[in-house]
Amino acid sequence: MPRRPRIGLALGSGSARGWSHIGVIRALEEAGYAPDVVCGTSIGALVGAIYAAGQLDWLEGWVRKLTWQGAVGMLDLKMGGGLIEGGKLLKFFREHSQDPDFADLPRAFGCVATELATGREVWLREGPVIDAVRASMALPGLFTPTQQDDRLLVDGGLVNPIPVSLCRAMGADLVIAVDLNWDLIGRRNRTASPDAQEAAGSAVTAAPPAAAGVLATVLGKLRPAPRAPAGSTTEMPSLLDVLGTSLNIMQVRITQSRMAGEPADVLVRPRLSDIAAMDFHRAAPAIAEGERAARQALPLLADLAVPLKDGGSLPPVTVQG
Repeated sequence: MPRRPRIGLALGSGSARGWSHIGVIRALEEAGYAPDVVCGTSIGALVGAIYAAGQLDWLEGWVRKLTWQGAVGMLDLKMGGGLIEGGKLLKFFREHSQDPDFADLPRAFGCVATELATGREVWLREGPVIDAVRASMALPGLFTPTQQDDRLLVDGGLVNPIPVSLCRAMGADLVIAVDLNWDLIGRRNRTASPDAQEAAGSAVTAAPPAAAGVLATVLGKLRPAPRAPAGSTTEMPSLLDVLGTSLNIMQVRITQSRMAGEPADVLVRPRLSDIAAMDFHRAAPAIAEGERAARQALPLLADLAVPLKDGGSLPPVTVQG
């Protein structure tokens, strides 16, 4: 009997949009396409690691209850190498995930980071999983770099936003990739939701005086400024608006370049442009959209999930929106 292809799932970077990965995984599992190999970058590394450890139910339950205040409470400011040290996050996930080692995971998992000094892509597949995920999520300027041996590691999205290549290297015959950022360029700008604005103000008030100004800037400016009315002069965006949009452009272009050279067999693209980078309190709509987009891919997977013969490759298929 011909063997079933080994399915790999490449979970892309995308900050708070990454909760959409939970919905993608739910839809795939329900249809009988549970991946054999899971790889992730940045937030994709976090969701992928928790899933590979068999704790997706816990993660989904937690993020669905997460409030804006709760998300802000997970941040520990440190002016040096980045705004956020990440110690609180590490402690939280170690306590709730038993801090597994890669070798102990019931499902094959790997994640991507970037070596800061050389720009080299680093594949993390050994040692403590939570430490590797922290390195993969170390967005420059926001999180401090992670030190591993004699090197500093930062966010893997700088070099490989959707780690299809790592999935292939780990033995996947058929790779399903999830692109969270494809529709960010040219999106319609909008202001922060009232609940986020109120929560940001409360967080700033509660912050230590020395950090209040920095925190106010980060929380108040990470979302785009309102677009000027038609026919009027466009308002100059804030510094962080420019930085955020520029990062989106880089992520989208890097992703397009990597996917052109290393295409997935199925590319799932949830529509998430209305979810900002720091909207970690909006897990419910992100999960729902991930599930919806993945379900659209199921008929294609039914055609593609057949035994591979003579080492042949499968034609790439894109599922958009």
